Amino acid sequence: MIGRDKKEKEMIEELVKRYPVLESVKGQIEDAYKILETCYEDGGKLLIAGNGGSAADSDHIVGELMKGFVKRRPVSAELAEALKQTDPERGEELAKKLQGGLPAIALTNHAALSSAFANDVDGMLSYAQQLNGYGKAGDVFLGISTSGNSENVMYAAVTAKAKGLKVVGLTGKTGESSQSSQMSLLSCRSRRPIRSRNSTCRSTMRSA
Repeated sequence: MIGRDKKEKEMIEELVKRYPVLESVKGQIEDAYKILETCYEDGGKLLIAGNGGSAADSDHIVGELMKGFVKRRPVSAELAEALKQTDPERGEELAKKLQGGLPAIALTNHAALSSAFANDVDGMLSYAQQLNGYGKAGDVFLGISTSGNSENVMYAAVTAKAKGLKVVGLTGKTGESSQSSQMSLLSCRSRRPIRSRNSTCRSTMRSA
């Protein structure tokens, strides 16, 4: 456990060294990491939402978590054996090529559900509705808002907290979400003009 904690700290130090803008929120990054670590160790999942470019970020994050990234994530020996027992030919192929995944769902992709809810009820609450359906205590909701004023993300955060989820935010320096009681740690995220890289700082939401 001590060795793992040391490795985690080394990774965060390397991240901050690469992106010095993160120095002021290094502690918050560590807190967010611990929240996600506990979630996954306890069999939970990550639910993510945002608008526009933040919706694209949601998809990207899911893509990194649900398959291997730098390192291959082979399935467990038990699952590999079960696959082969179920179907010797297809199971062999599955055992070789399936990868371990960290369960994550982007709430940005369910067009039929979101449009139906918008038409029948209230589109501003479509993320909240999905949190209500998917979320359970022990899961984590990651809300992304560059402006810090995404009302649909705030509704989702309130729903998540009411259901016992931990809530992590990636937000702007100003705006309601960076000040709200739903948000736990200050964040700085700004989309600058063309030719300038994004500046991002993660936060966890207050009383998460």
